Amino acid sequence: MRYKDYYQVMGVPRTASQDEIKRAYRKLARKYHPDVSKEKDAEEKFKELQEANEVLKDPEKRGAYDQLGPDWRPGQDFRPPPDWGKGFEYSREAPGEGRGEYSDFFSELFGSRSPFGAAQGADRARRGFSAAGQDHVARIEIDLEDAFGGGTRTIELRTPELTADGHVLVKPRTLRVSIPAGVTDGQQIRLAGQGSPGLGGGPSGDLLLEINIRPHARFRLEGRDILLTLPVAPWEAALGEAVSVPTLGGPVEMKLPAGARAGQTLRLRGRGLPGQPPGDQRVMLKIVLPPDSPRSRQLFEQMKREVPFDPRTPSGQ
Repeated sequence: MRYKDYYQVMGVPRTASQDEIKRAYRKLARKYHPDVSKEKDAEEKFKELQEANEVLKDPEKRGAYDQLGPDWRPGQDFRPPPDWGKGFEYSREAPGEGRGEYSDFFSELFGSRSPFGAAQGADRARRGFSAAGQDHVARIEIDLEDAFGGGTRTIELRTPELTADGHVLVKPRTLRVSIPAGVTDGQQIRLAGQGSPGLGGGPSGDLLLEINIRPHARFRLEGRDILLTLPVAPWEAALGEAVSVPTLGGPVEMKLPAGARAGQTLRLRGRGLPGQPPGDQRVMLKIVLPPDSPRSRQLFEQMKREVPFDPRTPSGQ
């Protein structure tokens, strides 16, 4: 995928006001409109112009696009940053995909599968001369421990605003948010009245926070289930001993079945994310040899002589 410099397409500097962008679009649209233009590649240039205008005319899209920085070159290989869209607040009608034929570059940044396309929807209904404010959406990241135990957290958002002179300014916004225990990846938390102000006495819109749970160093999340790989000693597996298993709620003692195998998965019911019903914790066993030493070698040599075992035959005999 190639980077597109929308400012270069529109022929305006990055500091251009919204009025300057509007005038540039009108001028170029007359020049490249395929119905009247005699320019070479007019149709392709008109599509590029429409795409650039779709981003730069919208303060929200433009504010997000500007976060990529000015150092990219047109045609340069491009992939969105891993945290693209995180903590960026935008209204529900922001995406706009589907009103034109847009490039892969646009679709990755603003399409229906991007952070900015997660909550497309119509404005709230207007009643009489009043109207409810638009809902806003923002994607935030939390730790797995927060998803398990819940609690109140401080989050930082970035909100694009249009200044009086027609420029886009991205302002920080700090909120205290209550995270419910058992929240899952992709779930939304609604903050009533934290969206756009209403018009004519109408109520303010809401802010929808889409939850992304950060990868954990030890646990892996699958739905509400927690997955853990647990190292065990050969004798613990062979003898079926009780071992201590870490969980998000604290260590739990678990009895291994005698003759447990490497890769075998055991289940701790109800030890996943809270919910109705709660998830489980699935524990996959990983058999780990002790450190090399004369004594351990001696014991393995004894097992070699006294225990008939060939792991490369179906029966092991």
